[in-house]
Amino acid sequence: MATETKVLDSWVLAEFATPEALVDATQKMREKGYTGMDTYSPYPLHGGSEALGLPPSRVPFIALGGALTGLTVALSMQTFMNTIDYPLNVGGRPLLSLPAWVPITFELAVLMAAFGIFFGLLGLSRLPQPYHRVFESDEFRSASTHGYWLSVPPTETAKSEDIMDQLKSLGATHVTVVTGENE
Repeated sequence: MATETKVLDSWVLAEFATPEALVDATQKMREKGYTGMDTYSPYPLHGGSEALGLPPSRVPFIALGGALTGLTVALSMQTFMNTIDYPLNVGGRPLLSLPAWVPITFELAVLMAAFGIFFGLLGLSRLPQPYHRVFESDEFRSASTHGYWLSVPPTETAKSEDIMDQLKSLGATHVTVVTGENE
């Protein structure tokens, strides 16, 4: 029987007065070597992705895959139905009539691309995420209305106190540590 170990999760949360201060502090913390950081604000921040060092988006490739899937399914479906399963000669039209199939093919390609983007973004964003330890901080509730927050996980070399001091020196108006135990 395996023994269960408890892992202590903690994050240093820092609130900044302006979005520019948040993006600047995020960039400086990343330059110091911190990883696993995340920013929280009521709206998307200009330069936030670059400050976090996020890789280029994979959404265009997901959209392309969905569109190609829709295109392939539509053409295959129409080819099977109109030439093999139930061939009808209507008005002298050939059984394999690609120009007549353009509207359905286009619509299914757009539909599959939209579904791919929707579900791909959910997966890439790890949503839905109904619970995270940082949500337990009462001050953090301002992130959805007017606050600009940065969360930094401590590492083996940098403890929470060191990170708190660095964030205060970068202009954080409020710094707190959120901890919790996972089983």
